[in-house]
Amino acid sequence: MKRKIIEIDEEKCNGCGNCIPSCPEGALQIIDGKARLISDLFCDGLGACIGSCPQDAIKIVEREAEPYNERKTMENIIKKGRNTIIAHLKHLHEHGETEYLKEALELLKEKDIEIDPSEIFEVPCCPGMKIVDRREEDEEIETDVKIKSQLRQWPIQLHLVNPNAPYFKKADLLVAADCTAFTYGNFHNDFIKGKTLVIACPKLDSGIDRYIEKIKQIVENNNINTITVAIMEVPCCSGLLKIVEEGVEKSNKKVPIKKIIISLKGEILEESWL
Repeated sequence: MKRKIIEIDEEKCNGCGNCIPSCPEGALQIIDGKARLISDLFCDGLGACIGSCPQDAIKIVEREAEPYNERKTMENIIKKGRNTIIAHLKHLHEHGETEYLKEALELLKEKDIEIDPSEIFEVPCCPGMKIVDRREEDEEIETDVKIKSQLRQWPIQLHLVNPNAPYFKKADLLVAADCTAFTYGNFHNDFIKGKTLVIACPKLDSGIDRYIEKIKQIVENNNINTITVAIMEVPCCSGLLKIVEEGVEKSNKKVPIKKIIISLKGEILEESWL
């Protein structure tokens, strides 16, 4: 079957092992000095390991792979002890994998292994799925203030744009993660104004390789001035920066790239040229 699963770039991987603790499913091991995916059966394709890799050597791809098997994964996890079991259950819960979580709990019950539900459902393990409720701390919003749209072109989704569209010619390009515009209040005036925009989600969108190729074509064909990459602080969002960097590298063009990281509270955490 075709499904999402991680892929490791062996040339980039330095065997540091940071990804291993982030994969309670046990799908990764360090073998011959490199991180290896030891079994398709154990990889759920959710990408908890991506944010732990300092080399950006891990990404999610869609390919033919054996179906993920929760019961076989749990058999492997149980051998590693209670802490690994809890980490895996939290992982499933925070990603909304209710069916897999149900299977895992049923297997634990069959084996008379007791887990306190509060250890699973109260502490999130993935920053990207963390529940944040800021309603009580929000200041009153002025509803009479109207912000003019700074969007100058259509379409904006990276899969849909034509890399030869005239609005890319000598443009300052903004590549934004989907969530950024909803999180940063003055997104139009601070980020879109004067730029050509494309949006994408490195975690949920399919066809990441096509994204890289699309960036390559845009840069090759249009004498792009600069590229600004706006991403969220969550680990999975960093994949968008990697997509842009790979696309620019393949284009054999030198284009200045600015990275902007936005917090879950809508604040700029980092703004730097690479």
